[in-house]
Amino acid sequence: MISKTALHALHAVLELAQSEEPFVGSAQIAAKIGAPQNYLGKLLQNLAREGLVHSQKGQGGGFSLTRAPKDITVLDVVESIDHVSRWEGCFMGRESCSAKNPCPMHHRWVAVRNAYLEMLRKTTIEDIAFSKESKKSLEALSNPL
Repeated sequence: MISKTALHALHAVLELAQSEEPFVGSAQIAAKIGAPQNYLGKLLQNLAREGLVHSQKGQGGGFSLTRAPKDITVLDVVESIDHVSRWEGCFMGRESCSAKNPCPMHHRWVAVRNAYLEMLRKTTIEDIAFSKESKKSLEALSNPL
């Protein structure tokens, strides 16, 4: 439901949330999440322009979150890349589709879209980064066998 770029952004933000270091370099994040370093660097700069991460140059620099993980929602991250809140178009591709002139999928699509956006809005980075499932995933990466 989200683009690969938004997924990389989400994974990068999760890495920053879980890091014990004040700043983490884009190369380190890229290696952990399996993303090309230059691509991730540009993506992190985009997140910095959106106010989600802070960038610091020089030795000991890198990226950090601008807010606590409990104060950043998944929607904040995904919206900065995919603009999902703008998904207003007709599911069936009609030019004119509304509650007054609905396509056969209109009411179902509105309900699904609204539930999806609400889930993104109510889920914080903290919810994901520090969940039991996340800890298990990190342990599996650390101990592949």
